[in-house]
Amino acid sequence: MKFVIVGMGVQGLKRQKYLGKDFVCFVDKFNKKAKYKSIFHVPKNLYNAVLVCVPDKEKYKVIEYCVKNKKHVLVEKPLYFENNNKFSKLNKLLRKNKTICYVAYNHRFEPGIIEIARLLKKKKIGKIYICKIFYGNGTSKLVKKSNWRDEGKGVITDLGSHLIDLSFFWFGKRISNIKKFDVNLLENNSPDHALFQLTIDNIKINLEVSLCMWKNTFQCDIIGSKGSIHLDSLTKWSKSYLWVRKRKIPAGIPVEKKIVYKQGDPTWKEELKFFKYLVSKNKNISLNKDILIKKILNNI
Repeated sequence: MKFVIVGMGVQGLKRQKYLGKDFVCFVDKFNKKAKYKSIFHVPKNLYNAVLVCVPDKEKYKVIEYCVKNKKHVLVEKPLYFENNNKFSKLNKLLRKNKTICYVAYNHRFEPGIIEIARLLKKKKIGKIYICKIFYGNGTSKLVKKSNWRDEGKGVITDLGSHLIDLSFFWFGKRISNIKKFDVNLLENNSPDHALFQLTIDNIKINLEVSLCMWKNTFQCDIIGSKGSIHLDSLTKWSKSYLWVRKRKIPAGIPVEKKIVYKQGDPTWKEELKFFKYLVSKNKNISLNKDILIKKILNNI
């Protein structure tokens, strides 16, 4: 495959490293180092896929143009359009042109998160009672200096969308309730700390996100009738630790298994590999999940 990257920011530069010989050029209307200022100017015979790494407001016209021209699209999360008709139009275009548009939620490819999905599928900890996830970093001041990031839903869209996607990955999409507990604007014009809850198949999933954590933190606990799962950190920052605990009845210290994942973020590479797989198999990917994520974000 041959890729054009639209957006020469932090994410676009990261993505380039994993493309290798598949990389064609950058498109960026602000960066003088980019070969083209608009995707409309790139000769169509040079590429068959596009990585879209631009702010939400600019995504639709880029994706629509690419899909109309039968170019496959990998777009940075989240995919958020104010008008739901845009989702419907893209869905129709994707079906008509047999084209893939995949929204990049790379945390799905973290080894600990994949292992949790496997454990839940095999019902290793029994009936799930509750799940709680905290995801935080210290980028509050960076957001303050970035006009496009310091607006709208802030951290809810930025980090919260990741946690909503992981909830779908682990528990499915049959949402019966959405609750907003707390949303704060501590240092920014948009929310930089939030706490909310999803209910999926009667499982309460408590999600907390923050740009004011100062140290990068990811912690997850899933409690079930036969045991529990605890995940601490992501491999992009440090070693990641997964504990699986088997409940002792009626009470007592559980039998515990600990897995350590070495530092070194595999998610970008694995996500790109998955995207290429979808294209090779012509998998029909609709944007219905992203419509649901947007609905949740709008209710927080």
